[in-house]
Parts: sequence; structure tokens; C-alpha cells
Amino acid sequence: MGLREVTDATFEAEVLGSDRPVLVDYWADWCTPCRQLEPIIEELEARYGDRMEFVKIDTGENPISAAEQQVRGLPTVQIFAGGEAVRTFQGSKPKTVLREAIEAQLCP
Repeated sequence: MGLREVTDATFEAEVLGSDRPVLVDYWADWCTPCRQLEPIIEELEARYGDRMEFVKIDTGENPISAAEQQVRGLPTVQIFAGGEAVRTFQGSKPKTVLREAIEAQLCP
């Protein structure tokens, strides 16, 4: 299936303007850990996608959004709520860490 992609042109509307929490996966073609993380995020989307948006953004093609969100390395995952990044994870993280962050956001 794959995550829905956002771009610099759509980031503000689809992520910052979303009424629901949004998990953003920042990635690039050359990033092997990014490719390893993708199936984990897709699995989380299958579990939580009815309550939260899941998107990805290619930082090579869309560097502005990554720079504005102070993404310094890949992979980076951010959870947004109310137009603000409320959690940021740099580097590969286990599914349990991401799942706990999602659940904390959905059930504060």
C-alpha cells in the first residue's frame, strides 16, 4: 500500500493544518535505515490510521519542509498535533517506541 506522500507545496495544509494528529516519516532514496523503517510505519498506519494521519516526505525532493521542521538526520519521524511537532525521533527506532508515542498522543 505505502504511505501517502506530501511535498513542500502540500506540507502546511496536509500536516500543519490537519484536524487529526499526523505522523510524518522524513526519508530519502539513499537512506537504507529509512527503507527498513517504512514497513514498521506502514504496520502502525494499519493499526492507527483510523484515528491519525500517516504521511511521508522525500527530503531530497522537498528540502524546505525538512529544514523548517529542523530535521537534521534521516530517518526522522515527527508526530504533529494542532500544527506543532509534539514528538521527534531521529534514527531508527523500534516499533514499540513509536507505538507508545502514538498511543500517548491518541490517549493523553
